[in-house]
Amino acid sequence: MPTELKLEITLLSDATFGRGDGVAGLIDAEVEHDEYGLPYLRGRTIRGLLVEECANVFYALAGHSALLAQLGTTASQLFGCAGSTAEEMGKLKFGSATLPENFRTAVASEIKNKRLTKEEILNSMTAIRRQTAIETTGAPLKNSLRSMRVVLRDTTFISTLTLDDRIDEQAACALLAACVLGLRRGGTGRNRGRGRLSCKLLDAESRDITPDSFALFRQLVSPQPEQQKEAA
Repeated sequence: MPTELKLEITLLSDATFGRGDGVAGLIDAEVEHDEYGLPYLRGRTIRGLLVEECANVFYALAGHSALLAQLGTTASQLFGCAGSTAEEMGKLKFGSATLPENFRTAVASEIKNKRLTKEEILNSMTAIRRQTAIETTGAPLKNSLRSMRVVLRDTTFISTLTLDDRIDEQAACALLAACVLGLRRGGTGRNRGRGRLSCKLLDAESRDITPDSFALFRQLVSPQPEQQKEAA
């Protein structure tokens, strides 16, 4: 049977995971949110962030060809590769990262009973930030004012990850843990102080398996006695 994992993402700073459009007359960049005004992250966004961190892991291990070949097989199984066939597609499925289920249920009930509105919910969990470019003289650059909605810090999202049972679970979790620990920023403006993240890999019972899985990853990438002798 497929293995269910969870990815917990907590915002350490305000973040914008945009949906590619804005609201005329209000903001230039809107965040992803559902019919109740609750922010969320698309599964493909999460996949993209982890694929990027996986590439960073491989870059850090450059020069260890045998090790990279072993990890490369696991990475291809998890994420697939460009131009892959249906059979070669990534066998790790990413669900959207949403707020805790009990909270979402309570909000949905309040809206259906007309005690709250979608707009009130969205405004309570987000804020609008404005920025402008500055000329060398110190004056604002004309027509450069932009507004962007951000999800407020300390918000936690949970994504369900489904791991195909044809993959070595231990190796998959080991590589995933390394990618998850490397995932520290995301969203628009992440290179300008926004979108700092703290992430954990959880099992189906929401237990944190990041430390144990990363410990296994460190064992996999540590030189074996035979390799140390050859290096000597």
